[in-house]
Amino acid sequence: MRIGVMVCHCGNNIAATVDCEAVALAAREFPDVVFATDHMYACSDPGQKTIEQTIRDLKLDGVVVASCSPRMHEVTFRRAVERAGLNRYMFEMANIREHVAWISLDRKRNTEKATDLVRMAVEKLRYDRPLTAKSFEVHKRVLIIGAGVAGIQAALDCAEGGLDVVLVERRQSIGGIMSKLDKTFPTIDCSVCVLGPKMVDVGQHPRITLHTLSEVEELSGYVGNFEVKIRKKSPFVDWTKCTGCGACLEKCPSKKVPDRHNEGICTTTAITIPFPQAIPKRAAIDPTVCLRFTKGKCGVCQKVCPANAVDYDMQDEVLTEKVGAVITATGLDLFDHTKCGEYGGGRYPDVITSLQYERMLSASGPTAGHIKRPSDGAEPKTVVFIACVGSRDRSVDRPYCSTFCCMYTAKQAILTRDHIPDAKAYVFYMDIRACGKGYEEFIRRAQEEYDVQYIRGRVAQVYPTSGPTGGPSGGQLMVRGADTLLGAQVEIAADLVVLAVGAEAAHGAPELAEKLRISCDAYGFFLESHPKLRPVETNTVGIFLAGACQAPKDIPASVAQASAAAGKVLALLSKDKLESDPQIAQVQTIRCIGCGKCERTCPFGAIRMRELRDGSKRAEVVETVCQGCGICSVTCPVRAIQLAHFTDSQLLAEVNALCRTWDETTES
Repeated sequence: MRIGVMVCHCGNNIAATVDCEAVALAAREFPDVVFATDHMYACSDPGQKTIEQTIRDLKLDGVVVASCSPRMHEVTFRRAVERAGLNRYMFEMANIREHVAWISLDRKRNTEKATDLVRMAVEKLRYDRPLTAKSFEVHKRVLIIGAGVAGIQAALDCAEGGLDVVLVERRQSIGGIMSKLDKTFPTIDCSVCVLGPKMVDVGQHPRITLHTLSEVEELSGYVGNFEVKIRKKSPFVDWTKCTGCGACLEKCPSKKVPDRHNEGICTTTAITIPFPQAIPKRAAIDPTVCLRFTKGKCGVCQKVCPANAVDYDMQDEVLTEKVGAVITATGLDLFDHTKCGEYGGGRYPDVITSLQYERMLSASGPTAGHIKRPSDGAEPKTVVFIACVGSRDRSVDRPYCSTFCCMYTAKQAILTRDHIPDAKAYVFYMDIRACGKGYEEFIRRAQEEYDVQYIRGRVAQVYPTSGPTGGPSGGQLMVRGADTLLGAQVEIAADLVVLAVGAEAAHGAPELAEKLRISCDAYGFFLESHPKLRPVETNTVGIFLAGACQAPKDIPASVAQASAAAGKVLALLSKDKLESDPQIAQVQTIRCIGCGKCERTCPFGAIRMRELRDGSKRAEVVETVCQGCGICSVTCPVRAIQLAHFTDSQLLAEVNALCRTWDETTES
């Protein structure tokens, strides 16, 4: 076998703490190595051309590149060796940057360790065998989970690109959190005016199939050939008949149901249409509060419906769809402000969340755009905003920044002064983080043009000044905090306190991640494959991320990532056939005892038990489903499963190479 080795300097990333020339010189003495050199940037175009030319000139059978992480450039180098006529799997990569250069400053020891890693890669390559990918046909349809602004944008981009889209939303209407906003920063334009036309486009697009009041129940299959089961919850109204006239809402006697769209600051009926611009604009019954379901009485909505659309016997449906790719755009939820008891959330009616305040500001909200204190309906003259409630706070397990709270607080402070010109607005903040285009100017505008008073410091306590807030005295709330710039304690008597609550992962996100076989971080947000190079992809091929399901994002960032995810899907499904990765598990049937442990442990459902003619069972790998994780290989008690390109022989060759090095070192 003829092997070539290239050691990359990676500028100074590796060369600063590793003697790359010495590593290349040592590699020339390794078995079967006929060529070894070092290069400033192996991944560059000249570096790749050097690899290709060397393969042709010296008729190499395999190549080892010692450089950065395989997660960054393994595909790059595999393509290079393939262009030179080698099988792409006759290539090995030794990570001497993340595993060596970046973790130690000891140049001598780093050079020794880098040499060991190259020796191990060479030994493994000696046991490598060419692998060939198989092709399979794909379904040119995409499933999008979540129909907030990110899901809507992704759906429209995919549909306009020629793909059929299945859009699933668990709420009654599409639109997500953006549909609840009054204005958006930094332009202060109407949120629904921006979002509404896109919602209508989704509802009318011939390539988009919309399922609201629906959730993904199960996902099986593999990239290009996913099969998804969707549970469509019963609205107890036949939407093919319902015209959205609202007659049922007017007559419904259950009028004390907390209004979810308005964040519970007003009540609604048991049968509802969430908001005037809802898509689809159809009524639905909440069986948990409807008198017909809870007490067996009423039935008024069925009697008054002119279209005879109300059906109390309607059942949930389970639909099955076949798609080629999945985009998750499940968005985020807001932090439960009652967990911060010092602010009085949930105890004092005049302490509200930022989203509740947003509904109060909205012309379609419960107060028709007039700012009123919940306790007595009076117009507040002093409004205090408390930033970072549930953000950057380790005490509530939310150490991360929610990224958009500073901006929407400034927006709401500006709108407060617009609605009530003689009102005073105060903002308690930790730091102002305004990193987007026009964001810093927007903060300055709030401070300078609207005279919003910013106080740098945390709030210690919010308490009533005279009796319970909203009582006969109609007392104010005292906000006690610190001004760290003045080095003094501050107390402000407020008529209304608005908590700028942070973002957290959508409820049910970890459970959905388990169904989709993707990963979550410690806080429930979905994990991308690589934060820089693959920010919209997951480790499960064919499943992509869009919007705030990955991390807290504002509207522009969510829309941008949604279009990026759509672009990835369009590129993926532009081909009639896809290739499977041959680095998968392989069962040696003659050694398999049919215990089924591999089937039970496989996280991807890629192993099934096949019954032979004699009635015995043997494991069988579904090649297109297998992701090559290797769990089955280490689980098998009789070592009947080997992972292609990571066989026992290949791994032991690496271990033996390292052990021989250690023996030589100890002897000397």
